[in-house]
Amino acid sequence: MNHTNGQNGEAPVIAIDAVTKTYQMGEVAVHALRGVSLEVQAGEYVAIVGASGSGKSTLMNIIGLLDRPTAGSYAIRGQEVGQIGKSAQADIRNQEIGFVFQRFNLLARTSAQRQVELPLFYAGVTGATAKQRAVDALTRVGLGDRVDHRPDQLSGGQQQRVAIARALVTQPSLLLADEPTGALDSKTTVEILDLFDELHAQGLTLVVVTHEHSVAERAARVITVSDGAVISDVQTNSARQEALQ
Repeated sequence: MNHTNGQNGEAPVIAIDAVTKTYQMGEVAVHALRGVSLEVQAGEYVAIVGASGSGKSTLMNIIGLLDRPTAGSYAIRGQEVGQIGKSAQADIRNQEIGFVFQRFNLLARTSAQRQVELPLFYAGVTGATAKQRAVDALTRVGLGDRVDHRPDQLSGGQQQRVAIARALVTQPSLLLADEPTGALDSKTTVEILDLFDELHAQGLTLVVVTHEHSVAERAARVITVSDGAVISDVQTNSARQEALQ
């Protein structure tokens, strides 16, 4: 399958074609995904929604190269990645995907700057370059004055901003967020979603996995998953408003 964007000839950031995922639970086969196909172009802001057990978490794990499909193909920017080896998947994951999780996964006694530098060390970027890129990423998420703060000196929203900066510092093709507001109060949720709006406006490709429709509605496109299949894929009001501007 040749995945190209008709507008500019670029391959989609995500191209999933007829993907299935089956888990064997004893003698029972559990069909978590049933022939899912979707594409996400560069610069899109997409939400994937569904109830618990719908298959959205399995889909997220495959998009994030944390799991591989039983059948079907998955390409990132035109490169088939669904069935390559674990080591090769890890390399592509580190280069192409920034992750944001519900739990911030920060190191307790480590400054914000050091937290954000960590992915760069794994990528072989060290010293003054890593420090500058970490500070730039923290500034981008509104924490330029908090670079020396540890998690216990930051609010929940600020901790999630550190996690977002850490995801952005490698300059990935895709920011993949799994229930990113699940541990936040309503006011802080709005602040994080406002930040996602800003990142999208800057051209970042975002995929947010959530069960909350109020979170999904901030995206320009909402994909709904049920019983392992995509049951709807619609543009939201925010996308229509953008088109009118």
